[in-house]
Amino acid sequence: MINKMKRVFVFICVAVIAALSYAESRWQMADDGSIVLSSQALTGYNDHVEMSGKRVSVVLRYAVKDDGSFTVNKGMVWPMLRTVPNNTHASLMRRIEWDLMDNLVINNYRATRDKVERVTLKGTLKAESRMGDAQVTRTWFPSTEQPALIEIMEIKNEGNKDMKVTIPYYNNITLTDPAKGVKGSYAICCMALNPQTVTLKPGEKAEFYGIISGEDGNNVQGSLLNVKWPTANIQCKKELEAREALVAALQDNLVLKTPDEVINRMFAFSKVRACESIYETAGGPMHGPGGESYYAAIWANDQAEYVNPYFPFTGYAYGNASALNSYKMFARFMNNEMKPIPSSIIAEGTDIWNGAGDRGDAAMIAYGAARYVLTRGDKEEARELWPLIKWCLEYCKQKLNDGGVVKSDADELEGRFPAGEANLCTSSLYYDALVSASYLAPLMGEPATLAKTYAAEAKQLRKNINTYFAGPIEGFNTYIYYKGNDVLRSWICIPLVMGINEKAAGTLDALFSPRLWTVNGMLTQAGDKTFWDRTTLYALRGAFYVGDTERALDFLHRYSETRLLGDHVPYAIEAWPEGSQRHLSAESGLYGRIITEGLFGIRPTGFNSFDITPHLPSAWPQMELRHIRAFGSDFDIKVERVGSAKAGKVKLTVSQGNKTQTFAIRNGETKKVVL
Repeated sequence: MINKMKRVFVFICVAVIAALSYAESRWQMADDGSIVLSSQALTGYNDHVEMSGKRVSVVLRYAVKDDGSFTVNKGMVWPMLRTVPNNTHASLMRRIEWDLMDNLVINNYRATRDKVERVTLKGTLKAESRMGDAQVTRTWFPSTEQPALIEIMEIKNEGNKDMKVTIPYYNNITLTDPAKGVKGSYAICCMALNPQTVTLKPGEKAEFYGIISGEDGNNVQGSLLNVKWPTANIQCKKELEAREALVAALQDNLVLKTPDEVINRMFAFSKVRACESIYETAGGPMHGPGGESYYAAIWANDQAEYVNPYFPFTGYAYGNASALNSYKMFARFMNNEMKPIPSSIIAEGTDIWNGAGDRGDAAMIAYGAARYVLTRGDKEEARELWPLIKWCLEYCKQKLNDGGVVKSDADELEGRFPAGEANLCTSSLYYDALVSASYLAPLMGEPATLAKTYAAEAKQLRKNINTYFAGPIEGFNTYIYYKGNDVLRSWICIPLVMGINEKAAGTLDALFSPRLWTVNGMLTQAGDKTFWDRTTLYALRGAFYVGDTERALDFLHRYSETRLLGDHVPYAIEAWPEGSQRHLSAESGLYGRIITEGLFGIRPTGFNSFDITPHLPSAWPQMELRHIRAFGSDFDIKVERVGSAKAGKVKLTVSQGNKTQTFAIRNGETKKVVL
């Protein structure tokens, strides 16, 4: 009774603090699926957002000045234009101010001091402003296939007199130092594609196009005064159509329908950021975190663990291709001596980074690869990756210490915070990988004894985790992250994600207490100022998965409102103060997994089967996931309340084409589904 009263008291305190802490939303949701910053919230606003295509990425730093004018700086990144030394961060990068507004002339006067009326985000950045009688709409977005950022400017005459509008010829070429490029000199071009003068009658409008592009200098033909190169022939309207088609395709698969429109919209946006950041490298498609730092490279955490298991749910073929490619790259480093697999494969697959030693990378890879192949439902892909999964499991087994948990040099934070000789994260990942392997082994034609062995090892490891790491810390009955740790750490959430629930009550109280939870999610360590969204996203997934539905929903809504509609939008971020809250892409995949694996509780058990443990919040009559593209299928899940919330009964419907399966279960009950 005392413990129960303590949990209620902690929850009430946190709810009050959270309610006081969260600022009013600055952005608003629009009916077309976008978010909008309108006039009353514009003045003095500034933010940054990353967008990516297969051969380019850009961080758009935009601001509305005190006089109402709009400025945007383009942090351009060309991942395949490699610089010297060719290391993790060796993509060609430039921050560029130029845009078409710099060249705009209206009625023979250079256009200045536009007054912004509206800014919109939905896979593009759009700014609408007014300059006298001219309504100006500018849209920026990366090409889906070409190494170019595109700007489309529309000018509309809203006056009652003719208006002469001019965009003069502009073609600025910069050649980089050949000694600093892997392939020599690179060419960066800022170009107005259709320079012209037009006369607009009242009500008429015209469009102008500009690009910022990067090329291998060897592709440039002619002199710099008459340059011709591939991106000079870009059709900007077709490029916009391609970008919008990509965004629409991602929005049309894995569709979340709940009574909470903020969560629905954040989920829809997260698919775009998670899926767009894949680059067509010389080593094949490689998903990259981004952030003007991490491109044409893969990591055992960001890719293998975080985002790859999510791609099959989305139906994005290029995402699945990048996942398979990344695991095959890691598989190149299997060895008989059981030396650790590198943490990162960089430079389009030609080199490695292993600066933090063994971070538990084999556990990350085994966990992600096993879940990926089960969810993907492709037996041939599974056969390709099965040797990698088995090798990683054996590596972890050989790293068990006297307490039966896995030793590693660090965890995924790479020494930023202490992790001891053995940390909770690595062993939890290994546990889940063993569970997945027990499902996978029979499908791979292995003897029945192997599946039993993996299951038995998982059962023993679970006991070891609860013996070695469990203990009181700061008054909470939870986990000590490593031996000698005496301060709450947010990664105590990770057993919950794996279904290790023996210490769930105390762990959840600790996670949602003021010691860890802030307006921006969870602190990495109590008493510190640093937060990494990845632990917040894991914690929310785990809270749903073990059934703390009401508290998890409250914090998920508040977190989503902050990230989608607050001052820095519209995606999950990496960290603060490190990286200035970059929109690293794998974190958006982790947001999606809160829904698929947390709220709906989908746990793959075979190529066409899964366990589902739905957690329908008491205030919701129903929730749906439509067009789930996992397990080699396209299916829908619907969870509807039956009777009162107190009764705790739900109707679960799984629809696959003309086939419908219906189950009457208790809310939070696990049901096995075979498609």
